Amino acid sequence: MNRKTLVLPAVVGLLAPVLAACGGSGSGSGGGDAIVVGTTDRFTATKDAPAPVDPAYSYDVGTWNILRQTVQTLMVQPKGDGDPVPEAAESCGFTDTGNERYACKLREGLKFSDGNAITAADVKFSIDRARAIKSDSGVFALLSTIDTVETSGDREVVFHLKTADATFPYKLSTPVAGIVNPDDYQKDKLRDGFDIDGSGPYTMKAEVKGDVMVKATFTKNPHYKGALKVKNNKVDMVSFEDADTMGTALNKGDVDVMTRSMTPEQVQKLSTSTDGDVDLVEMAGLEIRYLAFNTNAPTVKNKAVRQAMAELINRPELVAKVYGSQAEPLYSMVPASITGHSNSFFNKYGDPSATKAKNTLAAANIDTPVKLTLNYTTDHYGAVTKKEFEQLQQQLNSSGLFDVTIKGTSWETFVPAERKGEYDVWGMGWFPDFPDADSYVAPFLDKDNFLNSPYRNNKIINNLIPESRRAADRLSASTTLTEIQDLVADDIPFLPLWQGKQYVAARDDITGTAYALNSSSTLQLWELGRGVAG
Repeated sequence: MNRKTLVLPAVVGLLAPVLAACGGSGSGSGGGDAIVVGTTDRFTATKDAPAPVDPAYSYDVGTWNILRQTVQTLMVQPKGDGDPVPEAAESCGFTDTGNERYACKLREGLKFSDGNAITAADVKFSIDRARAIKSDSGVFALLSTIDTVETSGDREVVFHLKTADATFPYKLSTPVAGIVNPDDYQKDKLRDGFDIDGSGPYTMKAEVKGDVMVKATFTKNPHYKGALKVKNNKVDMVSFEDADTMGTALNKGDVDVMTRSMTPEQVQKLSTSTDGDVDLVEMAGLEIRYLAFNTNAPTVKNKAVRQAMAELINRPELVAKVYGSQAEPLYSMVPASITGHSNSFFNKYGDPSATKAKNTLAAANIDTPVKLTLNYTTDHYGAVTKKEFEQLQQQLNSSGLFDVTIKGTSWETFVPAERKGEYDVWGMGWFPDFPDADSYVAPFLDKDNFLNSPYRNNKIINNLIPESRRAADRLSASTTLTEIQDLVADDIPFLPLWQGKQYVAARDDITGTAYALNSSSTLQLWELGRGVAG
């Protein structure tokens, strides 16, 4: 039978999991075995990125989901969402009225997984290290509002900020602020490979073939002391080359839980099935997809070209043909469910119109058809990405105003090429660092943006982003955030396409799946347990 459970969010804009379950019994592994989680995320150490799981480098949802299990942070986002709460800290808070001094007191008895005590000096070392290394992933920019870090005794850490930042507690919940063991991490150099030494709920052992981690075994850390309740002793995360292979493993019982990325066809089949022993958990999503532009590239330097693309791309048609009910059109870089969202792109460009696009190009004396290559990654956001770019190509070319080709590249090649400025136009996805509009604004538009984009808007950088961060009440930041979104819609360094839902499929004896992902697509393995199938 089908059964659906709705878990209502406690705060507006937070996510509501929906469980669509199929009756049956049985499981792929016994009660004492590790829970096996499948993913299509690929974990590769390359010449360009030799340290994929170093907190000072890692900046994608897959590697962050490794780190969140193993590296402890001062704060953590609670499983029901809402404001972050203390994790390695006993307490944290602003100690001044201007939100520029933030103090944390560590829990008593904190230890690294090797049993060595954690002190405030270790916290300072870890955060100063990420700020000093300034890796080309751009993750250090999350700590950009820090001026200095000081300690008082073994348990007190004080952050002095350059400017008010109401989002700072969220930033201390991200892996870049994770506490690492100074015995294992050099202060001025990234740690190559897949070894991790922290104080999180699990230790991790990597199984590596060549330069690729194919399995990560998470074992409950006996020295862990924090806010999280760990409901299992061991989890194996297995990396699959594609969603179909992962789905086959789930059906055979070799996998207990299946996470990102499932294909739309898999989600549709699981959501409508009335028999079997696999449950599908559906949650509203904060993931977005967008096109990024190298605004210095000759093909798209004139913003009229970018504006014409905004006037042509039909988001509802794109979503309907590729993702169906699993995504929604997006008209801002800030998703519709986040406080401060504004439909800036729709307000400026309205419904798709070849006539408007033609007039825009003509007014700027742009010869048509405009020749462009749209670049996408073949193995990071799921196999359906190719179909999405075929639709974009068709929409743009059918106008007669563009001559678009598309090119797919593996993630390990795609990311270094994008950061070196080798692409004029490329497709990306974004999972928020934390559920706040700042996480959809600053990483793209502030100094040291993670895409290494040449686009700079001094008003956004110097005035609007700092102003938005001064608002402790995030609703009061909406006017400033709307102005940022309107400026982006006019200049179009990025072109938002859609926001998606997120899914977890699990065998029906696995418990805790409604909290296996939080609003930032954080994988919370500690929530998973093994119960009774049925």
